[in-house]
Amino acid sequence: MQKDTFTLFVKYNRTANEGMNTVIKTLSPEEWDKDLGGYFKSIRGLCSHLYVCDFNWLKRFSKFRDFAVFNDPFFLRDMYSYREVLFPDIGEYLSKRPVLDEKMIAFVDEISGKDLQSSIQYTGSGGTPYERNFGGALMQCLNHETHQRGMISFCLEMLGRDNDFSSFGQVYK
Repeated sequence: MQKDTFTLFVKYNRTANEGMNTVIKTLSPEEWDKDLGGYFKSIRGLCSHLYVCDFNWLKRFSKFRDFAVFNDPFFLRDMYSYREVLFPDIGEYLSKRPVLDEKMIAFVDEISGKDLQSSIQYTGSGGTPYERNFGGALMQCLNHETHQRGMISFCLEMLGRDNDFSSFGQVYK
């Protein structure tokens, strides 16, 4: 895997999140919290999970080597619980998601080809230690966003909201 692939993917995720958030900002508080029957119950639950996972992966990557982006006070807090539901209102989510997206882009900007070929050791959410290829772990992190946005898209459709924020073409015009 080459760095350009990760740069494209992280920028796509930011663009797709922006498109998704354009639809999310039209939701009422009731729609934001409505139990739609999935594992994370609501769009709020899914957005929280997506944010938590992205933040937690970045915290794991911060232990790999010294990256300048992780000197930002944004990363002072500990990892979140994976079932933690954040963002009591849509506005808080909409203000914090773009910040996290920019941190992810800054992180990917700092990685090297050597990093992508190296191994990373980390502890999973259940306490299990892992050793994985760094590039593969980063791809898992970035691809997880695609999966969760698909779930959010389905929930938006259940609420009668048109949405289509999945085009890579917006990134590599």
